[in-house]
Amino acid sequence: MLDELHATNVALIKDATIEPASGMTVLTGETGAGKSALLSALKLLVGERADAGAVREGSDALVVEGRFYERGGDPDGTVVRRRVSQDGRSRVEVDGRMGSVRELASGVGSTVDLCGQHEHQRLLSVQSHVEILDSWAGDEAQEALSAYREALSAARDAAHELDRVRELGRSANERLDEAEFTLKRIDEVDPKEGEYEQIEAALPKVEHGEALASAAGDAHEAISSEGGAADELSEAIRSLRSGARFDEELGKYADTLESSLIDIEDVASELREYAEGVEFDPEELERMQTRLSRLEGLKRSFGPTMADVFKRRAKAAEVVAASEDDGEAERRAQKELKRAEERLSKAAASLDGVRRREAPRLAKAVTKQMARLEMGTAALDVKVEQLPREQWTEAGPSRVEFMYRPAAGLSARPLRKIASGGEVSRVMLACKVVLGDADRVETLVFDEVDAGVGGATAVALAEVLADLARTHQVIVVTHLAQVAVAADRHYLVHKSSGDSPETLIDEVTGEDRVAEIARMLSGDTSEASMAHAREMLGNARG
Repeated sequence: MLDELHATNVALIKDATIEPASGMTVLTGETGAGKSALLSALKLLVGERADAGAVREGSDALVVEGRFYERGGDPDGTVVRRRVSQDGRSRVEVDGRMGSVRELASGVGSTVDLCGQHEHQRLLSVQSHVEILDSWAGDEAQEALSAYREALSAARDAAHELDRVRELGRSANERLDEAEFTLKRIDEVDPKEGEYEQIEAALPKVEHGEALASAAGDAHEAISSEGGAADELSEAIRSLRSGARFDEELGKYADTLESSLIDIEDVASELREYAEGVEFDPEELERMQTRLSRLEGLKRSFGPTMADVFKRRAKAAEVVAASEDDGEAERRAQKELKRAEERLSKAAASLDGVRRREAPRLAKAVTKQMARLEMGTAALDVKVEQLPREQWTEAGPSRVEFMYRPAAGLSARPLRKIASGGEVSRVMLACKVVLGDADRVETLVFDEVDAGVGGATAVALAEVLADLARTHQVIVVTHLAQVAVAADRHYLVHKSSGDSPETLIDEVTGEDRVAEIARMLSGDTSEASMAHAREMLGNARG
């Protein structure tokens, strides 16, 4: 849900803020007042493409900020900020850190649907129809879809494995000599996992054992011998203790040195043990050097790393085994693919069964809402068409598409091919009402949903939008007074006067709202218009 939107230097907007209601908010105003600029600001926040032409003339950059609250999200909300400069460069911040436009689109953008006549309409994307149907069908469809996708993945893996085994069998004879040589060469050395790294780490200590023992022994002698560092430090501590009788400060220094002396004596003890533990074994050194050399030889031939050597051995062993199994591996892979395809067919049938059962129910519910919107005998059909096996995707084994029937007795046509934007908008509105909480979108922004609408249809449209606002946050740009009076919050978009006009956005309440409703009804604020506006607002509240 959009809690607050703040825009600066966007087109004619110099500085404007709106705080939409959780229910329905309307934006009204004369044509050309700048309502589209506010929508442009919102589009930037949800990850749409930036246009340098939207920067207010005379400004270096536009800035749009917004706070969103998502269901199940951070209780403190998410604050996003987007800046677009005159040169078109865009910068994004999410909760104070740098972000990307993609992050906006997949984050808060996924909770906002911009429902204009000619833009950003999920309903016109056939790919979204199956998602809408599954949302309507609920948990049963989601569980069936998950099972189907799991089976589809397993079938794909089985097919890839069969292809791999077949390719291995075809090339086995050609590669057999090379594979046998590789296997023999590597097995002669018989490398173990981690062996090379272990020898590489241990060899320097064996090579330089005498020097290491001498260094540790010399250091121990310097600390622990008579007159060494430990004795000198002990003498310093005694001197400080003596002086501490007259100044406690010296006692603190003595305590610090005493602690250091304990550490030094511990180190001296460990150095002695280290020196005594170092062994110089020429035979062990030669063995390790020889072994490392042989392992490095494998790396040069089959590397560059030991991991590559092990991979080469595994592939070689596979080729040799394939030449000896007389087609057994291929037969096993074929059986596994057959089992995977059978499981997939069963999962596909289950998913299709749910969708075919729910499709007419969804169509009936949407058609009922379309009737409320004064669309006569127009109807929506939901077509579920089985696809050939090779066309099955993650979305399912069938193609789901919404078909629109303009009137009873006429043929249904794909919704995406409808010429009238107004019809699309109302069908979309009907779908939104039917989906209710099943739709993961939280905020719906309608622009021009009332285009060409009047009379009884306008009243019906207002009622449906009000119903939708019970399950979603709804923001509507409207020219209809019938819609405006149904809103929980009302903003007036208007231009300032003067040589440098700017778009102003003010919340209207009380008599100011009555005046705006009157203007929308008749173009003036006459006594009759004001009385009519008050009556409409009163009825809406009742």
